[in-house]
Amino acid sequence: MENTVVEGVAKRLGDHVNTDVIIPATYLVSTDYCELGKHFLEGLDETSRSKFKPGDIVVAGKNFGSGSSREHAALAIKGAGISCVIASSFARIFFRNAINVGLPICESPVAVKSIMEGDSLRIDLSRGTIENITGNVSFPIPPYPDFLLGIIDAGGLINLLLEQK
Repeated sequence: MENTVVEGVAKRLGDHVNTDVIIPATYLVSTDYCELGKHFLEGLDETSRSKFKPGDIVVAGKNFGSGSSREHAALAIKGAGISCVIASSFARIFFRNAINVGLPICESPVAVKSIMEGDSLRIDLSRGTIENITGNVSFPIPPYPDFLLGIIDAGGLINLLLEQK
């Protein structure tokens, strides 16, 4: 598995970031994740997207991805180049959608509380660690099982199934 370690800079969001904030309904006519990524967080405000760079890691509070069950939200995050989302908790359907599109996500209220805007992070999905390089502290998370690592490594469930044909 190639994509088991993710590194990036922490960019913080708050609690209850819902799918309408992540990608407004106006853009649901597309499933092109690059196009959707151009409108990432437009529902929050027009300038929020500009603070994120490819490779950044979203660090958010509780109930991230609540709202509709649209897969577009996870696609928009991936299309914006976000390498991972760490949150205190996720809406259940968002968690599954993120995995399905190959977006790594990690749930850790303790890590979220400790990570500051701009911290350098390294997440090892197979070992189950979030390392705050800036803060010189690590947090345990449940390691991804091999079947989930396979989905992430393939870039999503559909890609994995196509590879297995």
